Amino acid sequence: MTDVIGSLKLEPAVSRLDLLAAPVAAALEVWPAEAPIDGDQVLVAPIDAGLADTAAFCEAYGVTLAESANCVIVAGRRGEVTRYAACVILATTRADVNGIVRRHLDVRKASFAPMDEAVRLTGMEYGGITPIGLPQSWPVLVDARVVATPHVIIGSGVRQSKIAIAGPALGALPGAEVIDGLAREG
Repeated sequence: MTDVIGSLKLEPAVSRLDLLAAPVAAALEVWPAEAPIDGDQVLVAPIDAGLADTAAFCEAYGVTLAESANCVIVAGRRGEVTRYAACVILATTRADVNGIVRRHLDVRKASFAPMDEAVRLTGMEYGGITPIGLPQSWPVLVDARVVATPHVIIGSGVRQSKIAIAGPALGALPGAEVIDGLAREG
């Protein structure tokens, strides 16, 4: 992967842990050996925190929506138990929350987790939540289109930076499951 995407100047995330949320930094320190790329190939670049939201970020930094991925936290209840999952989808798509995700969680109804709950449970900032470093008990559902993308830009756990990573590496994260049709064109 190149060290420049759009106008982002990328460097190995393991050398810039200061640009990552604590759970993300901790996950990189134990990057899975079976991942399709080495942990030092996870790259990070600082950005203006005010431009962290996908559309504003893409416009400001010359990154296309097709190479940007979002990580959304979904919650569903069955009885007294709340189940969570992370969904990684391209920015050009929308997660099928009440279809595929609901069935995967085996809940009656699923919806996006409330912002304060997602932030508290992940230890990450809203608008920067990433699939790297999430609670180990959560499934990470990755749309097949993300894995088919040579590289994607995702959150870093904080709003002041972004991670660049090979799409196939996201499908190899601990707890990840690649799902065809997880998202629909948005």
